[in-house]
Formats: sequence, C-alpha cells, structure tokens
Amino acid sequence: MVLAKTLLKEATLPLESVILLIAGLAMLLAGALLFPIAAGVLPYYENGLRGLLLVMFALQIIALGKTPFGDFSRSKLLLTIGLAVAAVGIVHCFIPGVADRMARLLLVICFGPGGLMLLLQLCLAKDRLRGWVRHGGLPRRLAAACVAVYVLSMAIAVLIWDGSVLSTAATAATLLLYGAAIVYLAAVLRAVYAAYPQAEFPLKKGDDLSADQSMLLLTGLFMLLLGMLLIPVSIGLLPFSASGQLGLLMVIFAIQMLASGSTPLGPFPRTVLMVLGGLLFAALGIVACIVPGILVAALTVLVGILNILGGALTLIKLFLARRRETALTRGSVPSALANLFAVQLVLNLLSVMFGASMLVPGLIPGTVTGLILAANGGVLLYLLQLLRVIEKLASDAAGSCA
Repeated sequence: MVLAKTLLKEATLPLESVILLIAGLAMLLAGALLFPIAAGVLPYYENGLRGLLLVMFALQIIALGKTPFGDFSRSKLLLTIGLAVAAVGIVHCFIPGVADRMARLLLVICFGPGGLMLLLQLCLAKDRLRGWVRHGGLPRRLAAACVAVYVLSMAIAVLIWDGSVLSTAATAATLLLYGAAIVYLAAVLRAVYAAYPQAEFPLKKGDDLSADQSMLLLTGLFMLLLGMLLIPVSIGLLPFSASGQLGLLMVIFAIQMLASGSTPLGPFPRTVLMVLGGLLFAALGIVACIVPGILVAALTVLVGILNILGGALTLIKLFLARRRETALTRGSVPSALANLFAVQLVLNLLSVMFGASMLVPGLIPGTVTGLILAANGGVLLYLLQLLRVIEKLASDAAGSCA
C-alpha cells in the first residue's frame, strides 16, 4: 500500500532537469559499458553516443534557448541552429561513417570552448558564483554543481578529440564522474526551480515553443529525416544502424514521458511510476545507441506494439470526441478543429502502418516505409503549425473578451 502510494505520487520535473538527467544517464552508462567494450566483450557504436549527445544539446537550444555558450532568447536564428545541430546528430546516429568529422567537431566545440565560456560567465558575473556561494544552501549547491559540470565538460572535449590521452580505466572514471555531476546538477536545478519558479524561463517570450511543442518539432524532424534516409538505405545506397534509430526513438519517448507525461499510448499524470518508466526507456535507448545490435529485436517489437496500440487507441478517442463535438455543435465544426481532426487521423493511421511494418518484416517495402515515415514527420510539423495557429486564435479571443 505504501509502495503504491509512493509510485502514484506526483513528480514534477522541469524540461531542463529532464534533458540533463538523460544526458547524465548516458554518460554513466557509457562509463560503465566502457569496461566490457574495451575487453572485447561488447561491440561499440561511437556514432550512436555522439549523435545522442548532439540531440541533447539541440533540444536545450530549441526548447530552452540554452546553448553551450550561454542563454539566449529563442529567435528564429537560434531555432535554426538548434535544428541543424539536431539534424547532424540524427543523421550521424543513423548512418555509420556519415558526418563523422562534423559531429566530432561540434561536440568538441560544445564541450570544450562551450564549457570554458560557461565557466567564465559563472565566475565573472557578480550575481552568480560569488553571490551563490555567499548565500549558502541551495545556491551554493548549484554553484558547486555548475563548476563541476563545466570543468569536466572540458575534459570530455579532450577525450573526444583524442581518446588515447587517458587509459580505459581513467576514461571510464571521467565519464562516470561527469555523468554523476550532470545528474546532481539536474536534481539541484529541480529544487531551484521549485523554490524560485521565475528562474526557469528568464528569457522566455510569449510566442516561444512550449515543452510539448519543442518535442513535437524534434520528433517531426526525426521522422522526416528517418523516412528520407530509409529510401536510399532500402536500395542499398547507404549503410544503416537500426540500433541507433531505435535507441534515439526510445530516448525521445523517455523525454516526453519525463517532461509532460506523454507516452506512445497517450498522456498520463506525471507520477513517480511515470518517471521510473521514462528512465527505463531512456536506459534502453542509450544502451541501444552505444552497443549495436544487442537490443534491436526486443526494441523493434516494443516500438511496433506501442505504435499500433497508441495509434489505434487515439483513433478511437478521436472518433468518440468528434461525435460529441458534432452533437454539441449540431453538425457544424470550426474549420481549425476540423483540420486538427484530419491531421490527427492521418498521423495515427501512419503510426499504425509504421508499427505493423516493424512487427511484420517485408509487409511493407522499405521504400514505402520510408515514405510513410517521411509523411509522418511532415504531418507532425504541420500539426505543430496548426496547434500554434489555434493557440494564437484562443489567445486573441481571450484578449478580446477581457
């Protein structure tokens, strides 16, 4: 009874803490897996880890305006930069040997000069490091966590540039220490934002993307690129890492679960149980990205079932909701809502088709699967645009009533 109450207790995590938590988990698992990898017991897919880290950096830029060089207002330029970094990470994760130099260079810049710049900003700003240390308590813990993460990030940059500078044991220890520092920073930030809610979005504008919208944008880009890449892959023009694809998709699921309670089966309250489920999804995805092949069969079945069930359940909910709306409005439905219904209908039909193609190999030809996924990505991006329009209409209506 006590366990059930604990698991169903509300658990709120800011998006920044979610991203840091998963990044820290990735470093912890990478450090732990490095020993069997170095011993030849497990294979290693370096592209997967690099691509995943780039996607984490990109999500911070897109959703929060937080870059390796400081916080900025989320302008169209910054959003474009974030999407470009995400695209490099996604392609690097999917296609072995593609964008290697660019991905390595981006990570070195983010971890090295980026870490140094953040450390300098922390030390030189009068109201930050010195003020936090003098204040004591939570601000002092935040200062210690930030210094540890920024210093260790520069060490990670050196390892990415030349992995031979440290022994396997020292490299693993550095990754484990860095991962622990990031997880600690995520926990401290959660406490800081709970105590000082105004600090969570210091540069947020009214028209910025919400956490859900940012994830919708990233997922749309993921599906669009995956679909476009699967077409040349299916005819043998490009190599492909199914492990990287499934791993990155599982991590995206995990971020949605932790940040908003959104799952492939629909939205649920953000409880301790949801957090544990999200962390499990993240761990499976991270391991799949790092160790090729080890979880492909299991994750293929899991993702296929989730897509079919999620798509089917949402279709049922859509038709029931549409029937209620039609009855209430006596047959007339606003055009924006009608478009939203059509988009969600297509999106969930595509989800069911994608799930079926995963569970029954050969059911749908590879090129057609690529087109389905590209269409899925395009529809997701259109859905984001439509939601923004509806949001603006609702805001204008509220303003005129006031």
